Amino acid sequence: MLKASIVQNQINTHKLELLKDLKILMQNSSVTGISQETAPFEKDVRKILDIIVSLGKTYGFKTKIVNDAMAYVQWGNDNDNYVAIVGHLDVVNPGEGWSYPPFDLSEKQGVLYGRGILDNKGPIFSCLFGMKLLKDMGFKPQRTIRIIFGSDEESGSRDVALYLEKEKPPYFGFTPDCKFPVVYGERGIVSYEIQTSFSQSEIAQISQIQGNQSADHVPDNLKVEVNGSSLNIKGKRTPTNAPEMGENAITYLAKEIIEKKLVKNQIAKYFDWLYKSFHKKHFGQGLGITFSDEESGKLIQTPYQLIKEGNNLILDIAIRYPVSINEEQITKKIAKAIYPGSELKIIRSFPSVLHDKNSNYIKQLSQVYAYVMGKYYPPVTTTGATYARTMPNIVAFGPSFPGQKGIAHKQDEWLKTSDLLKMLEIYMQSIYVMTIE
Repeated sequence: MLKASIVQNQINTHKLELLKDLKILMQNSSVTGISQETAPFEKDVRKILDIIVSLGKTYGFKTKIVNDAMAYVQWGNDNDNYVAIVGHLDVVNPGEGWSYPPFDLSEKQGVLYGRGILDNKGPIFSCLFGMKLLKDMGFKPQRTIRIIFGSDEESGSRDVALYLEKEKPPYFGFTPDCKFPVVYGERGIVSYEIQTSFSQSEIAQISQIQGNQSADHVPDNLKVEVNGSSLNIKGKRTPTNAPEMGENAITYLAKEIIEKKLVKNQIAKYFDWLYKSFHKKHFGQGLGITFSDEESGKLIQTPYQLIKEGNNLILDIAIRYPVSINEEQITKKIAKAIYPGSELKIIRSFPSVLHDKNSNYIKQLSQVYAYVMGKYYPPVTTTGATYARTMPNIVAFGPSFPGQKGIAHKQDEWLKTSDLLKMLEIYMQSIYVMTIE
């Protein structure tokens, strides 16, 4: 390892430069949108790749944009055998209710705010800035390292396939887009669409449902007319992989409809089913899918979208299941638990990812984390979904520290300035360790 005091001195000396350059990235509204020529995931998302390449060149590194989908900043000349750090510059829609401008970098009382400060602009940029500081210190890597910047992680990671069309994958690396310590396994993910049909007279009892509903978060604000009654349901937004930390507006809507007896006949039975199956039952209790294992803990599930389409109500649910369980087991159980007569369809599917937690590479990163933090933490698994699922030979490593959960994808996304500097120290030491012979 590098001497801790030397690394810390470099970081403290260049803190203002770090924040100044990070602010440039934070001010770009890189939300995935309509595909355009030479901008497969939206023009602002494509523009941010130009911005990061410009910064990389300013720092004195080799750069390239690959298929207009991912960019890299490289230290070393071996394009075939390299280690990598893979993060993303696209962000989820900020929604409403912010206390700070979402597309800017604000700092108050030692806390940084802005969409992407944690997920993932702040962490992946800290890796690039850390590489710059190592270069300025005179360190010369013996292995080539690439820092790869993606532009579609939040919408399916389609950018990785475009990258791999042109470039070889790294032989090892990490993504700073999850949590510390090293994450050697990611749970399986499956999302279902449950479509339920009603007669015209039944469905007429409820209007279109308005609100920001998306697979990345538990909905927190829904508006709907139910038999002449205007309902405005307030919940608490949280990422879909931590539903127990929020309040789901969908299930609270069902609760209010049932308790106030606003509908009748079959649609009343539907909302009663929805309420009993999902309200505060984050671990599958209402669906008969309470799977768990020692490696990854309990299954987690949440509804994230309820829409009216013609004579149908369509409910989308997201499930994160333990690494020892397979998708077929979940599907069989769900099929028996859905509202009678409904149609079940899989709309998103990612199998579990499990690396050897005793591999030398994972041991190296674990040693780095122990050195910086002063305590050893064994590798863990996660409910999250990162580039480790789509980019070969990648594990997740940071940026959230133990005890920090459910920060991303919400209003006033935040990161302590001290945590940004600490992760910068961890990533500088990691780059050093991964690139020496």
